[in-house]
Amino acid sequence: MKLGTTGQFLGTVLAVQANFYKVQLDFEAGVQGCRGAGGELDLNSPLLPFLLCTRRTRLKKIGQQVMVGDRVIVEEPDWSGERGAIADVLPRQTELDRPPIANANQILLVFAVADPPLEPYQLSRFLIKAESTGLDVVLCLNKSDLVTPQEQAEIRDRLLSWGYQPLFISVQQQINIEEVAKHLSQKITVVAGPSGVGKSSLINALIPDINLRVGEVSGKLARGRHTTRHVELFELPSGGLLADTPGFNQPDLDCSPEELVHYFPEASESLAHAHCKFNDCLHRDEPDCAVRGDWERYEHYLEFLDAAIARQTQLQQQADPESTLKRKTKGKGQSQYEPKLESKKYRRTSRRTQVQGLQDLYHDEE
Repeated sequence: MKLGTTGQFLGTVLAVQANFYKVQLDFEAGVQGCRGAGGELDLNSPLLPFLLCTRRTRLKKIGQQVMVGDRVIVEEPDWSGERGAIADVLPRQTELDRPPIANANQILLVFAVADPPLEPYQLSRFLIKAESTGLDVVLCLNKSDLVTPQEQAEIRDRLLSWGYQPLFISVQQQINIEEVAKHLSQKITVVAGPSGVGKSSLINALIPDINLRVGEVSGKLARGRHTTRHVELFELPSGGLLADTPGFNQPDLDCSPEELVHYFPEASESLAHAHCKFNDCLHRDEPDCAVRGDWERYEHYLEFLDAAIARQTQLQQQADPESTLKRKTKGKGQSQYEPKLESKKYRRTSRRTQVQGLQDLYHDEE
């Protein structure tokens, strides 16, 4: 799409390497491999053009970062040299820090139901990280040919109780690959999941000419080797773009303690129909809590909550180290600083207090 008569074109950044940006322009005039016998540009070519671009000095001065997925304006492209310069970056609809991708619509979370076996705790951790991005989540379970239909049904029922409708696939047996493609059509999708579950194999099945390296699964640890080195968007045959992200085994949970509960769909459903007694309820020891109770992932929630509290405490200490110390007088004009206890809000109720409360309740009943 040409913006006017000034030689400006709209495009999408597909890859970033050092100070260069691979940009796919919108209009359908081919540039690479789309010239006539004399080298002239064939404007009737169906291929989309790619340009290797730099960033204008003005953008560097104002600190404008260019990310994979950014919609950009390219000025006066050099068709013969297949080069260009990014003059501006359009406002982003979404933005991820890790991996650094702009304008993504959804996350395709890939796990395996066998080899390696499906681990509920690990799956929960990835789901929480995916939910924290604010993007739609598509849960895809590979190697479904290695489990029985009954086992599939049990896994499906379990995940439905979590709030997810899983899509069972098998890359090796080509099961439901077309169904995955339908979910990705006309969207920018980020692929995530632990190593060794078949992410690269799935991408190869969706984009046959992509030639991604497939990591071998370590027999000792049942974990795949890290094979993806940088983020890049790949065009899908059915339309849309797919981002393969660097593999990692345990994603960081960087949400606040108060936010965490909203990343559990089953807990959010409870909060939608009932309210806790306290607005800042952490759903742990507080009375009249609408969330605390007998739901499968509650233990996962408590573990992640402890991690979120520890992270928040660490950030507060880094921001203001003195705020974590208290002055204690030792007599004779001497004093020393000792660490403060965590905020009362985040403390667990002590066992002694709980026992005293039960004793008081017992005596009241008498």
